[in-house]
Amino acid sequence: MCSNIIKINYYRAFKIFKWEIMIKVRLRDFIETEIGFFAVNTYDHPKDKIFAFLRYLYLDNSNKDIIKKYRLDIKDIRQLNGKKYIKITDTKKTYDILKDYFPDYLYYDDTKDILLHAIPKDRIINILTPKDRLEEILIDSKNKFEEKCKYLANIFHEEGIDYKYMGISGSTVIKLNNENSDIDFVIYSMENHKLAREILKSIFNGEEENYKKKYKKIIHPLSEEFWKKAYNKRIKDNTISYNDFIFHERRKYNRGLIYNTMFDILATRDWREINSKYGEITYKGIGTIEIQCRVINDRYIFDNPAIYGVEDIEIIDTSLIENNYHLEPSSIKEVVSYTHTYAGQAFNGEKIIVRGKLERVISSKGEHMRVLVGTSREAFNEYILLIN
Repeated sequence: MCSNIIKINYYRAFKIFKWEIMIKVRLRDFIETEIGFFAVNTYDHPKDKIFAFLRYLYLDNSNKDIIKKYRLDIKDIRQLNGKKYIKITDTKKTYDILKDYFPDYLYYDDTKDILLHAIPKDRIINILTPKDRLEEILIDSKNKFEEKCKYLANIFHEEGIDYKYMGISGSTVIKLNNENSDIDFVIYSMENHKLAREILKSIFNGEEENYKKKYKKIIHPLSEEFWKKAYNKRIKDNTISYNDFIFHERRKYNRGLIYNTMFDILATRDWREINSKYGEITYKGIGTIEIQCRVINDRYIFDNPAIYGVEDIEIIDTSLIENNYHLEPSSIKEVVSYTHTYAGQAFNGEKIIVRGKLERVISSKGEHMRVLVGTSREAFNEYILLIN
């Protein structure tokens, strides 16, 4: 028995060593493990783990009670290669399932002062990238859904974006998409993402004749039906009204319909834009705050986290800040959002009102403050809204 344990430990050590050499992941990649599929949600990771959020849980005989125990929807069950998976979108339920059944996939991150989903590197079975998945579809699309993905890629390519800066994420990258799935279309590099949004804007507004002829019958802005679907998917409380939601969303030009299937254009950094390392910066939560400010740097407002450089800070509410904490308004340098809802809410020169978690940002370069929106995916009672 002792020799078997040594063999197992040697095998795991070898797997960790192998992945430390080979592993290269970024935002919107998916990772397959023995318990299901995780979505990578950041760029920086500890040496022996990958930060990624559980999206699809593998269902076997040992955990079928999870559906009833956590009131999961059986309509979210999907099949792949004879295996059943269930999609989980509720943040609290996902954390509770990992705590109760798979605690090895949770990790308290001291640098962010928060408990996170994290995959031990020796549990990685496969890494699935949006770029590779789109390449498969471009070579051989298998169905009408994949044809729509291909057509969208061809449009962006014709308008100046190289295929190597595109990908397909979400359920499609792991081949668990169904007839109700949206297209999570990834654009690599912030400049390319900006160009993609400008292309959509031109199509929607009919600014050039060639767009009308080639694309306008195929690609459309979201209809009222799809806006309501998007709102109900994203907003789980009354933090933002439906009218405010679509007002902000329509300005972004990162969402549309292709042959009546909804798609999102998602930004991910090109490898050359990823220059930070895990552990270089630490964050310490101080409490909840509400501020007004002006956006002065919008380069990464569609990234995850979405980053808004800000100035002209006006403090509105500090009632939930730690006692006796002295806050200098000018020390707040940025607003960040970890939820897609509040990405791209405002652009350079615009004023916003923000409610979220106040954090100290500490690095070798110094210290400043930021306001974080999206302490959960649902961002209950947190927001970034345009003023006027």
